[in-house]
Amino acid sequence: MSAEGARRPAWAEISRGAIAHNGAALRAVLGATRLCAVVKANGYGHGAPLVAHAALAGGASSLAVAIVDEGIELRAAGVAAPILLLAEIPADTIPDAFRYSLTITVGSLAGARAAAAAARAGGGHYRVHVKVDTGMGRMGVPAGELDDVIDVLAAEDHLDLEGLYTHLSVADSPDEDDQAFTRLQIARIDDAVVRLSARGACPRIVHVANSAGALGFPAARRSLARVGLALYGYLPAPHLRRPLDDLGWSLRPALTLRARVVASRRLDAGERPSYGRRRELTRPATVVTVPFGYADGYARRLFEAGASVLIRGRRFPLAGVVTMDQLLVDVGDESVTPGEEVVLLGTQGDESIDADEWARRAGTITWEVLCAIGARVPRVLVD
Repeated sequence: MSAEGARRPAWAEISRGAIAHNGAALRAVLGATRLCAVVKANGYGHGAPLVAHAALAGGASSLAVAIVDEGIELRAAGVAAPILLLAEIPADTIPDAFRYSLTITVGSLAGARAAAAAARAGGGHYRVHVKVDTGMGRMGVPAGELDDVIDVLAAEDHLDLEGLYTHLSVADSPDEDDQAFTRLQIARIDDAVVRLSARGACPRIVHVANSAGALGFPAARRSLARVGLALYGYLPAPHLRRPLDDLGWSLRPALTLRARVVASRRLDAGERPSYGRRRELTRPATVVTVPFGYADGYARRLFEAGASVLIRGRRFPLAGVVTMDQLLVDVGDESVTPGEEVVLLGTQGDESIDADEWARRAGTITWEVLCAIGARVPRVLVD
C-alpha cells in the first residue's frame, strides 16, 4: 500500500455535500429505481471509504466494486451495506468474498459451479448476481448458456440468486447506431427476463443502467442503477445533461486538488526550466515549484497541451515539463511566495479547472483522469 503524503503540502478535498447533491440529483432522475454507488478504483480516485459513507448517507442503497480486496477495505471501514463485485472472481477467492458478505457476480457456467461449491462448503447463505453478455463482449453469460447457469445456482440452497444484470457499452454516445445498439442490449436483457420469468426463475433484482444509461435511457432504469462517474459530479457526455436540466438539477464535481507553493525563483529570459529544457522563457519571469507531479496523477502530456493552474484566482501556465513529484509554474511578474495556495482541479475565485478539461487536453477520458490520482495524495472529507 502506498504511503500518503500527509507531511507534504498537496492534498485532495472530497466534498460530502457534492456527493449528497449528486445523489439527490440522480435519484430525482431515477424515480423509484434505487441507486447503487460504484466506488471501485478507490472511489474513482476520490477515496473509496470516504465516498462510500458519503454516498450511503446521501441516499445510495448499495455499493459496487471491482475486486474482492476493494470490498474487504470497505468492510474494514465499517460499511455494512450490500457490496456487489462487478466481475466474476477466481474460484479460490469466492470463500473470501462470502466471508465478508460480498455479493458475487457469476458470468459463466464454470463460475456458477464454483460459486455453488463454495457456498456449499461455507455453509452460510450467500448472495449472487448473474451478469449476461448482451453485446459488450467483455464478460458475462452468453444467452444460450443462461438457463444452465440459473439452474446450477437455483439448485444450491446456500445461494440467494438475487440479481440479474448486464452492462451497456455505448450508452454515452449520441450516434444513432450506438443508440440503436444500446436499445438492442436492453431488448436482449428483456428477453432474458421474460424467458426466466416464464420458468419462475428470474432473480428479484434486475439492473442495466450505468451513469449514461440512467441519464439517457429511461428503459434501462430497472430495480437499481449502478452509477459511477455522475456520482462524482461529471457527465459521461454533454448531451446527457438534459434529463437533469429538465428537473432543475446539475452535477457538482466532488474533488478539488490543492497544493502550496514550496519554492519561488526569478529566472531570466532565455532560460529553459525542467527536464528536457523544452520551453524557453520569452521574458524574465518568476517560476514557482508546486509539489505535485505525474506520480500523483498530473500527466506529462498536459504540459504540451497548454494546461494551467490557479493561483490567486488566476490561471498561470506550466513553465516546463511535469516531473514525477513537482510542477514548475510561470507566474510572470507576480510576487508569489512559498506557502501560497495552488488549485490544480477545482475553483479559486472566478476561475475553475475540472477533470473534463484535463481529459480534453490530454486526449483521454474523464474516468481515467480521476482514477489516475495517486495513492500518496491524501483525501480529506470536507463539508
